[in-house]
Amino acid sequence: MADPQDTTTLTLKFQFNPKLGIDNPALSLADDHLDSWGPQRPRFCLLSKEEGGRFGFYLHKELGRAGHIVRRVEPGTSAQRQGLQNGDRILGVNGDTVEHEDYCGVVRRIRASGPRVLLIVLAGHVEEAVRAQQPDGSRLCPVLDSGVRPRLCYVAKDEGGFGFSITHGKRGFFWLMLSCGGAAELAGVPQGARLLEVNGISVESFSHSQLSRKLRESGDHVALLVVGPEVEEQCRQLGLPLAAPLAEGWALPARPRRLHLEKGPKGFGFLLREEKGPSGKLGQFLWEVDAGLPADQAGMRAGDRLVAVAGESVEGMNHEEAVTRIRAEGHHLSLIVVDPDADSFYRMVRLSPLLFLEDAGSQAEGPASSQKLPSVSQGEDQASLSTDLASPLGVSTSLVPPALPSFRQCLLSPGPNGGYGFRLSCGADKPDIVISQVTPGGSASQAGLHIGDVILEVNGQSVSRENIFEVLQQLIDTKPPLRLRLVAQGRGSTEAWSSLEPGKDWIVPSERL
Repeated sequence: MADPQDTTTLTLKFQFNPKLGIDNPALSLADDHLDSWGPQRPRFCLLSKEEGGRFGFYLHKELGRAGHIVRRVEPGTSAQRQGLQNGDRILGVNGDTVEHEDYCGVVRRIRASGPRVLLIVLAGHVEEAVRAQQPDGSRLCPVLDSGVRPRLCYVAKDEGGFGFSITHGKRGFFWLMLSCGGAAELAGVPQGARLLEVNGISVESFSHSQLSRKLRESGDHVALLVVGPEVEEQCRQLGLPLAAPLAEGWALPARPRRLHLEKGPKGFGFLLREEKGPSGKLGQFLWEVDAGLPADQAGMRAGDRLVAVAGESVEGMNHEEAVTRIRAEGHHLSLIVVDPDADSFYRMVRLSPLLFLEDAGSQAEGPASSQKLPSVSQGEDQASLSTDLASPLGVSTSLVPPALPSFRQCLLSPGPNGGYGFRLSCGADKPDIVISQVTPGGSASQAGLHIGDVILEVNGQSVSRENIFEVLQQLIDTKPPLRLRLVAQGRGSTEAWSSLEPGKDWIVPSERL
């Protein structure tokens, strides 16, 4: 029991269990389980990010309708290979229902999933028929019961080895037999669990000798993705694949940390720098944490990698975008970070740390600064980016745009991500449609759009509050370039504005993922 053993010579009898409804775990994932659902049932697409950091599709939001729609599946990408189709409606992300979430929330979920994401989708052409059969929509998106998930377990070898032996059926089907009180049991591995991955690598195509070699190469520690018999059976009944993004973490060696900072008289007290990490991939890293300042008091450590700002993933953002996102939070920052060891672990298992943040509990919380301190005055550091891509985040930068002429025309073409890079807002008591956000370096920014600009015309069509839905649809459907006629803030009638719905902006609803 000290190390994995070949137990194929043993005869293991699997008794029929009327509760589970199977008499052999090898049959719990029949190859035809997806076909049995038929065309009017949800499909499951497990996508992996390509070299460019994308899954290979656009997420679209139809104005005036619920749901999140797949558009423009890119040829040769993971999305196309896994059967995602134009017009599919996304019902769930990583096992959680998202039908009634707002559009931006679904985009954040997918981006926060990291290298892999499991989408539950329904073909657009059958949606109406399916909803007619189930008007309450209660069972459109299959969901696992609470606490019923695959497990990602980190097993540290002790004097008894890893504490399990292996039995297997056909190629790629392995089950773990645990020694009582051994390392695997202490790490949360269920008795009789099926092994799915070792250190982020699927064992689906492994022979027993290949698996044994992989485990030996792991040294004294190994990360196992496993699924217990009950979970496997429920996934089979729902048609859910046994996918890593569904996993919950057990005895993991490192957790993401949530830091809460309030800006003091000398700023936050850290430096953000874009550089390559140990994996060779670019990331946003935190350095020069000043002793006694808010970052230090919150538990930040030099070398931490920034994962999210205010719960929104910064994976894939360039340095300027990350800095802008942090500055937008003002005096109060909520950051999610990982130290180098945690960063290496999550990159090895090819999962985002954000998937395990909820499991982190109180240990993930860094000590927050309890003293509310004033910020420095505007304009103290006008050079927010230096040539080495470092940005001191202890001071404010003036964002006041230069004076602009009364009226002007701007011509926009889509950026590399397929979007134009701006948001729109409409005042609750004013008719103006204004630019409420401009992505730094995006198409809108390069064309000269500024926050507060009032849109007067889109491709020659006058814009008003009454035709906002038609205009937004035109922004989506029109062929580039997009021609806008604008008036600068202060030259039109808008002095202040809010969104059409409290706390929400109307955004051109198409994101490349």
